[in-house]
Amino acid sequence: MINSIKKAFEQNESPFYYYDLDLLRKTLDSIKKESKLYSYNVHYALKANNNNKILNLIKDYNIGADCVSGNEITKAIEIGFDNQKIVFAGVGKTDKEIEVALNNDIFCFNCESIPEIEVIQQIAKKNKKTAKIAIRINPNVIAKTHQYITTGIEENKFGINKWELEDVIQTINKSDSIILIGLHFHIGSQISDLSVFKNLCIRVNELQNWFEKKKHCSSSY
Repeated sequence: MINSIKKAFEQNESPFYYYDLDLLRKTLDSIKKESKLYSYNVHYALKANNNNKILNLIKDYNIGADCVSGNEITKAIEIGFDNQKIVFAGVGKTDKEIEVALNNDIFCFNCESIPEIEVIQQIAKKNKKTAKIAIRINPNVIAKTHQYITTGIEENKFGINKWELEDVIQTINKSDSIILIGLHFHIGSQISDLSVFKNLCIRVNELQNWFEKKKHCSSSY
């Protein structure tokens, strides 16, 4: 089998990409089975691969879409992903991209800073929309991965630091077109030490308790 595939590949010019759709289906089956046990919602990051055939297969498993640009949001909608399962993450969202997301009533914006929250508030109010947001918090957890792909310690430029959270709450409280529905964390890629995720979960629980004590949490989502 492998030799026949290799022989077929010899006829293709490079670069050439081969995707095993049977393996992808098995992976998706496993993801759906495990996530269903805990009622988790899984989202696929379009930045990983936006091939139509692959996206259609993933969409058919009722998985959501994680997008980092307005064009990715448009692509996800064209493929048929449920608007209410589309999340807009990423830094440097433009006004136009925010409007694309608002006009398509996506599920949530992952926000990286107070200025970003303020911009989304202004654009949402102008368009007579309400934007649901999650705030990306820098948990200051070491990912034990390569130094250039770690994103969750204080020296990294991503996310909101703990000492900024009081100001974030004040900003959200003043925003009549914003609803806070969640907290978002990202600490890096290519993580092989599972203890890292245990440390992250401990920090997440601490922060969630902090928000609940401040009575700033939503039970609607």
